[in-house]
Amino acid sequence: MLRTAFTTKLYVTVLVALVLGAALGLVAPEAGIAMQPLGDGFIALIRMLVAPVIFCTVVTGIASAGALTSMGRVGIKALVYFEVITTIALIIGLVVMNVLRPGDGVHAVPGTIKITGVAGQYVTQGEEQHWYDFLVNIIPKSLVGAFVDGNVLQVLLVSVLFAIAVVMLGTRGTAITKGVERIGEAVFGIVRLVMYLAPIGAFGAMAYTTGKFGASTLSSLGAFVGLFWLTGLFFCLVVLGVVARLCGINILRLYRYFKDELLITLGTANYEAVMPQLIAKLERLGCPKPIVGLVVPSGYAFNSDGVCLYMGFAGLYIAQAFDINLSIWQQLGLLAVFLITSKGGAGIAGAGFVLLAATLSTTGTIPVAGIMLIFGVDRFMSMARGLISLCGQMLASIVVSIWERAFDRERALAELSGRPATEPVAL
Repeated sequence: MLRTAFTTKLYVTVLVALVLGAALGLVAPEAGIAMQPLGDGFIALIRMLVAPVIFCTVVTGIASAGALTSMGRVGIKALVYFEVITTIALIIGLVVMNVLRPGDGVHAVPGTIKITGVAGQYVTQGEEQHWYDFLVNIIPKSLVGAFVDGNVLQVLLVSVLFAIAVVMLGTRGTAITKGVERIGEAVFGIVRLVMYLAPIGAFGAMAYTTGKFGASTLSSLGAFVGLFWLTGLFFCLVVLGVVARLCGINILRLYRYFKDELLITLGTANYEAVMPQLIAKLERLGCPKPIVGLVVPSGYAFNSDGVCLYMGFAGLYIAQAFDINLSIWQQLGLLAVFLITSKGGAGIAGAGFVLLAATLSTTGTIPVAGIMLIFGVDRFMSMARGLISLCGQMLASIVVSIWERAFDRERALAELSGRPATEPVAL
């Protein structure tokens, strides 16, 4: 039985790989660090497939439905959901930090802290960021460039425009739609092949994380990291649990359904790596393909639950460490800036850390050098950021589908309980 589970259930092998990777990193840090290419290679393989997955899903979804007016409505509803949930996440982070104040007692002195190494590169990148960058960067330099660079929003824009053009062709576009659909099936076939490497990728990423940023790093900021994880757990179980309940879904069953994706995100600290599987599973869960194809890719830019929670935490921790007392109005000002800058993370490596540096550089209230106080544990924070944002992504398509009255709840309940279900719903 154990052998069958180990060879046929992805989450079992990924979980074992995570434990082995963590053990290797703690016991032999140098060997763990040497495993970095395994994790990076797996993420690169998945990212290679993200652009064609988005293109094929969006084009076949919109072109098959032919309902162009509904797509604009779906996009607006998705943005409303993302904005409401991310605002709640940011407020929770600010409240927890104001009540528990884990940064008190550090008494750091700004002038004595220097920004060095990779952190310096992140700060430079952050200082070059503007609140409007995510809007400007939606437009690719060329039609093919969007796929070469792998920018999610650029690929989404090209896909939507192409789908609209196909719909405008009328019956002449039917052959194109069927062709793209066949290509999409082949691309998802590649995804299934690549996922056999998920345990190896998770092992390498976890071994690198614990080897490079292991117990010694966590000892000094363990309380801060632990508090962030606990708050993230509260957000995922309570806040998103209420949303799921309003949708008629048990949140724990939903997380169990996506356990493979959650474990891969935990190991790689990158929830973009599970986008193809997320799209496929949401369609099987009863969300129409056009809605999933639009909501999921846009969510990777606008669904910043984890990043917002992190920015509220990190920003106030640094302020408390420097003995800077922020008034309620200053904190509300930070909240407004965080809500804007958190939307610019698409396609940025270490997005949460870069956006934090960008925000602190913009406001000038908190010394940007303070990011060095938490740089050592950012990898552990990144794991939680990815998990929190992924949990928000799971619900987004369901919420919008229900809002559009197109969600197949019976199919969803059957899938979540493991019973046979009908074919995915079409819009």
